[in-house]
Formats: sequence, C-alpha cells, structure tokens
Amino acid sequence: MKITLKNAFSKGEFVYREDGLLSEPVELTSLAALKRFLDVVHVKQCLLRPFFEHADYPLVESRELLPSFEADLWEYKHLPGFSMAAFERPLNYFQEVFQFDILHPVLDTASVAEGASCPLESQVIARNVQAMQTRLPKAFQESFRQRFGRFDTSVLDYYPALMPFLLAMDRAQVFALDSFGHFHLGGVYASFPSDLDSEIKRFGMRIGKFDVGDNEMYERNRLFVYQYLMELYGFPIVSERRTSSALFARRLHKMGERFMIRVLGQSDRTITTMIGEGDSRPYPRVEKLALVRVDADQEEALRAIDEAGYFLDRERRVVILRVSYRQHKFNPDNVRQDRALSVESQEVIHPVTGQVLGDLNIIKDASNMFLRLNDITRGEYTGRIIFKRNEIVENTDTDEKRLKFLYAWLSKHQRRIIGYSDEFFANVIKVLDNYLLSPDNYEAFGHLHELYQEVWAKYSYIQQARKVRYLEDIQDREYRGERIGYRRMLAEAVQLLHGLKFEIVSYFDTLVSSVIAIGENMLNDRYLLRTYIEKRDDELTPGGLEIKRNYGKLVSLVDEFRAIQRTRKVAA
Repeated sequence: MKITLKNAFSKGEFVYREDGLLSEPVELTSLAALKRFLDVVHVKQCLLRPFFEHADYPLVESRELLPSFEADLWEYKHLPGFSMAAFERPLNYFQEVFQFDILHPVLDTASVAEGASCPLESQVIARNVQAMQTRLPKAFQESFRQRFGRFDTSVLDYYPALMPFLLAMDRAQVFALDSFGHFHLGGVYASFPSDLDSEIKRFGMRIGKFDVGDNEMYERNRLFVYQYLMELYGFPIVSERRTSSALFARRLHKMGERFMIRVLGQSDRTITTMIGEGDSRPYPRVEKLALVRVDADQEEALRAIDEAGYFLDRERRVVILRVSYRQHKFNPDNVRQDRALSVESQEVIHPVTGQVLGDLNIIKDASNMFLRLNDITRGEYTGRIIFKRNEIVENTDTDEKRLKFLYAWLSKHQRRIIGYSDEFFANVIKVLDNYLLSPDNYEAFGHLHELYQEVWAKYSYIQQARKVRYLEDIQDREYRGERIGYRRMLAEAVQLLHGLKFEIVSYFDTLVSSVIAIGENMLNDRYLLRTYIEKRDDELTPGGLEIKRNYGKLVSLVDEFRAIQRTRKVAA
C-alpha cells in the first residue's frame, strides 16, 4: 500500500473522517491515553503533512537522535513548531505557576458553579472562540471564526481540525481534566516560566561544579553544567521554546505533578515529550518522535521493517521512529561523567495502524559509526556538521574539513567509544592512526597544526579514558566481563596505572582526578584492610602476601598521580 496523508493512521485507535474530524467521540481520562491520541494527531499534522507537502522535507539523520545532541544547523521557518503542557488534574487558574488564556468546556459544571464562565452554552462557546481568535495572526482570524464560531473548541474531537490554527499561534497549548475527569483543551497562549540562571547555578552547585563566589570555577564549568542540564531533558543548548519547556518540566517534576510537556522545534523537526508520573524517578521520562531515513547498510533492520510493512516511504527508506531515553545521575568520579542521557529503546511506528515494531537498532549501530569514520578519513563523507558550535562544515574534500569532521565525530561519540568493545576500539585506532600518523599527511597537517593538535588531544583523551573506565570496572572487581577477586583486582590496577602514568604527557585533569578517586576507594576498602593489610605478614598466606605487596605498589602509584596533579596545577 502506498502511504498518503489521507490513509495515514486510517486503521489505528483514532481514525479521521473526510472532514478532518475524528470518526468517534474522544473521551480520554489518563495521561497515557492522551499521549496515544496526541501521538497520532501530532505525527500526522506536524510531521507527515509537511513531509508529503514538501518534496525537499529535511529528514532527521539518525545521529541527530543520539546523545549528546548537537546544536541545530538552521531553522526551517516553513515547517511547524509548537509547545504544549498537559496536566492529569483540573486547572486551578489563579494557583497555576504559569500564564495562559483559559478555555472552558461547555459542560464543565464546576466552572459554571464557580461563576468563571456563563452557564449559557452559546456564551461559553463565544468566549472560547474570542480567546483563541485574538491570539491568532490576522490572516487566520476570519477563517477561524467561520470554521469554529459555533463549536466547543475545548473538546478533543475538534483538536485535529484546530491544529492548522494552533500551529499559527505563538506560545503553548494547555490540556487538563474537566470536572467529569475527561481531558480537554484547557488553554492557549501559555508562557512557560524559565528561570535559567538560577537552575544552572543550583544544579552546578549540587554536582560540585560551582562554588559560591568562585568566578573562575563558574566560567570554567558553566557550559558543561548548562549542556548537561539541558541534555537531561532531551535537548542541546538551544532555542527559548525548547529551553523553557525543559525547565518547566523540571519545575513540575519537582512539584510532584503528573504531567506531559511536548515541544516541536522548527530546526530539529523532532517531537520531544517529557512525562512526569508523580513517582520517585529523579527526572521526567524523555522520548522523541521523528521521520528518519534508515541507512542503506543496515540490511537487517531494513529487511525487518520491509517485511512488516512499516516504511512510510520504501524507496527513500523513511520510517516514523520513536526513541526513548534513560537519564543518568551525575557522577564526578565516572570517566563518562558528561553522560546525562542514553538510548533506552527504539520503535518504528506503522504509518497506517499505529502499531510499533521494537527490538531494532537504527540510531545506535556501532558498524554505522565505524563506516562513517572510514568515510571521513578517506574524504568520502558527504554531509554537514557544526564545528565548535559556530561553523557549519560541509563535506570532507580537504584535510582541514576532515580534521573538523573528526573533531566533531570524536566529540559526538566520545562516551560511546569509551564504553564500546575492545574489537570496536581496535578498529577505530587502526583507522585514526592510518590517517593521523600517515607520512603522506605530514605536510598538510603542518599547515593545520592547531587543528591537528585539537583532534589529537581529543583522541588521546579517549584512549586514556578507556583505561580509566577499566579501572572503574576493576574497582567493582570486574574485568572485561569477568568477575575477579581482591588479589587480581590489585594486580590489574597496579599494571594499568603503571602504564597510564607514562601517557600523562597528554594531561587531562578530570581523568587524573578520577584515577586518584578510584585508587583511594580501592585503598580504603574496609574488607581489604581488615583481612589483609592490617594483619602481620606471618598471619597471611602467600596469596595474602601478594595482595599486601600490590597494595603498597598501588599506594605509591596513587601518590605519583597526586604529585603529577600538584605539579600541573602549580605550572598552570
């Protein structure tokens, strides 16, 4: 079946009629049900409609959905954008912590009883129409009045037909329960509070990146804290619409609300949803919906999608993809401390039935990463990246562009490279060394010395960080997937640190601090101290004596790293 806008989601839970309205009345009483409804409406109206109307619709590259998220290349002003909030409770207009224009359901007897709206149906409808009409651009006002002048625009049955007008309106939509426990469109033109300065400073203080009155520490770590905080909610450092949505979701979650915040950016072409379920989770759940082209070399995924009939456009390999994410608490001693978010699941949505196809790996495929790296070093990669947030670089036809692409690639995938298998990393090393250390490139790199050194520093950091990651595993008495005892823990730690100290010619303070912290944790293990270190030599077995000797070596190595750190700080 050829997919068109008309037959999209025509066999799903919420089916459209010819006039754009839904074929059955909509009565939704839970956030989960509202989300299923809005998924259908928003995907159809905000992703599929522009996809079918614009031959050059900018599909989302799979890497754009992979944390850490990159800054937007540019804004597509002809594409839709919106934001919205939904509350699993009735609205309390004066008590709400944000501003919006309220809409009243005609049959909401609670509103009538409180005198907040006129009990006459026609007058309630007129007030709602007036509230929405005044917030529309003038070009839309008359057509809106003619189309909806006699309808209760707060009822969800009309929401799909309202979308073209809501998308022309500034600011956010609001959903809430009415007095009967059903969701309705409860407000428009909402402004989400965005206390960005205070949130960044509070969060930075909590994770130990800021200190009161320390301007140098604040300047050094501000961008890290800002980026980490935003990524927890699914965004890079980005536009006001998405920033305010993220911070409002943060505020509502702290208040224990059951809510859903959703936002579509004209630049990212991605519907991002943050869901707070009023539970003990430290952060709201995050997921994204986008139209993505599956890479041609992902043969297994392409075969599964094709056999199940899940392509939106088979020839162009386009699918509707939903990605769910898992947040991570900040850990200053973890070598991947910048990892705020990771991919939890990926689902392809059927464009007709709305059913999902899971167990796929479209955006997090190691082979794709490696092939792309190969293409970059060979100068065969075509695409765009943003170099250091302020320069758009297209294609890899010169060594300067290749180095900039490499820097962006290593920055994007840094924490994945640190965590992936030895086999994958060995292939990465082979490709990078063949390019960065090739005598044929010495002359070109000589003219690009500063850029070359920046790429090499990023590469060196990843190499050292992988060793520190192994040290983290050793601390937990695991090594390369194998459970180990204290005897081998100390032996492996000593061997690893002995080799690592000779690589500190490329010094990275965060890695050295992690090494010291992990080493100290090992040395302060109470069972280790009580069972081996605090006992006399004549009370120990040969294995116990070996543990004691390696413990002494580890003490010396940790002291050496402390000395290196002190020397570097004095020199700085």
